[in-house]
Amino acid sequence: MKIGRNDTCPCGSGKKFKKCHLGRERELLLHEMSRFPEEESRKITSLPRVSYGRSSELIGSLDIKKLTGREVGIRFIDLDQYQGLSSIKDEASVKEKRGPGSVVVNVHKTELTDPDNIYIAISEDVPESVLVHQISHVMDYLAGSGIIPGTMEALSYELDLPVEHLEHPREFGYWLDYLGKEFEIAPDADDAIILYLFRHEMLIPAADILRMDESALKIKSSAMLRFLAERRNELDELIRDLPGYIGPRS
Repeated sequence: MKIGRNDTCPCGSGKKFKKCHLGRERELLLHEMSRFPEEESRKITSLPRVSYGRSSELIGSLDIKKLTGREVGIRFIDLDQYQGLSSIKDEASVKEKRGPGSVVVNVHKTELTDPDNIYIAISEDVPESVLVHQISHVMDYLAGSGIIPGTMEALSYELDLPVEHLEHPREFGYWLDYLGKEFEIAPDADDAIILYLFRHEMLIPAADILRMDESALKIKSSAMLRFLAERRNELDELIRDLPGYIGPRS
């Protein structure tokens, strides 16, 4: 199909084609070829809701519409049940996991049968700091970078950049900082580093990531790594007593 530069992009972003997938048409084809089947989508959205840990409490105190302008909810489902689905268990969905007990379900898997909610699969032992991290991803998707969690691996591989640098843009840092303070929940070691980078304005802006600006991304990623290396002693002191500490990070 021939698409005009000023036409609405077929990906559904609402942006003009020239501002979205112009030059990246192959992604549109791959997206079309990999549409998630409605039957499999319904299996996910039909899973029973759970309220492990502080999940219900946190979402109950969060006014998503006021904060994002979007009429979207967040639903929690059981992680084992989600990953046990036939359409999921053979995928690389384990890579979506962040630490013990959580994964934000790709919205393309659920939007067909429940466009009004975003799903997070969690286990009974999910730490509250991990809940904050995953809710921050959802808020960043709704009113920040627009990046769907777990979708940056291909770009990471193509540009040979750490996927963490692409999954956690500056806009994500804002929500992680905001929600951590709002819920009064201390970050784990990994998130403490993300917050440290955010507060020093070292996280990569989403605009650079979404433009796939290879030169800008490599420069900023290298700068981030140098920054961490130069401050490794300070960082180690910062995260040493936090959950998830595995030794000095540099």
